[in-house]
Amino acid sequence: MMTHGANEIHGRGTRQVLLTGASGTLGFNLARLLAHDMRYHVVLPVRSMLPCLSALGPQLEPVQLELCEQNKVEELLLRVKTDVIIHCAASGLRIPRESWLELVDFNVGATLRLYESYCRSQASHFIHISTGRVYLEQGRPIRESDPVGTLHPYAASKAAADLLLQAAALESGRRLTIIRPFAFTGLMDFQPRLFPSLLHAAAARTPFPMTAGDQVRDFCAAEDIARAIILCMNRSLDAQIEKFNLGGGVPMTVRQWIETVCADLDLPVQVQFGQIAGPPHDSMHLVADVEAAKNELGWHPTTRLSYAVWELAREIAPELSLRKPECSL
Repeated sequence: MMTHGANEIHGRGTRQVLLTGASGTLGFNLARLLAHDMRYHVVLPVRSMLPCLSALGPQLEPVQLELCEQNKVEELLLRVKTDVIIHCAASGLRIPRESWLELVDFNVGATLRLYESYCRSQASHFIHISTGRVYLEQGRPIRESDPVGTLHPYAASKAAADLLLQAAALESGRRLTIIRPFAFTGLMDFQPRLFPSLLHAAAARTPFPMTAGDQVRDFCAAEDIARAIILCMNRSLDAQIEKFNLGGGVPMTVRQWIETVCADLDLPVQVQFGQIAGPPHDSMHLVADVEAAKNELGWHPTTRLSYAVWELAREIAPELSLRKPECSL
């Protein structure tokens, strides 16, 4: 619970934010940015208390809580007098992965229960972090108006939550923002995702087998995605429902991205392209059209991907001696 000292810090006028998923890549980077802004007090419901979150600063209040415990979630929303809920938590990304039904129950069921709790609270804005994988492949940069359609297990559960949340928002008359990040990396990224796996192979001095790398992606730094979420949170809005795609804006094949990062960092790793098959239902062209975010939020990516990977390497593979790249694009 928040201490008396914390109450003094978070006085009148401070925005009360509930942020789920702070132990994940995007949630952690978002918490890290909010921790340095005295305008916010951020409550972080987590399954287990992590020292790395408490160390970020007094603006953050980690609370051990399972999102499936709806009564306790609603008590927390009332105690904190939450203004904004940012739902970053998701199932199905870490190893070992949950079963299909557990994944759906969390990504759909727990999300809808949290939205129901939001409707019973005084909070005025629900921001749901989805994924760019929900879309039907278009072979070009994807716009927010493009159709949702995927058979990827994780993305299908997120797509279902997206559609149900929009129906719930229309029914309840409450404000909803859906954020769909495309490929990203940064601090707190983890295996089996691409760049942490690449760094671990380099640190272990073992080859890194992967697909041919023909998939087209527009990688972005997780911190840039987090900045866009904060812009959404601080934006006055007439529309009840809004959606934003977020990506790096530079489409390249995965092979080109890896080769660029390895060259920029002088990363000592042997990448074996074409040694493994690609995952089923993997989109070959998954790139965001970010014009809506640029025009309506004033957002654009500012961080070089190689710098985000360099920061991640310092966190998870400090034994690697890498060249420091330029930070800004």
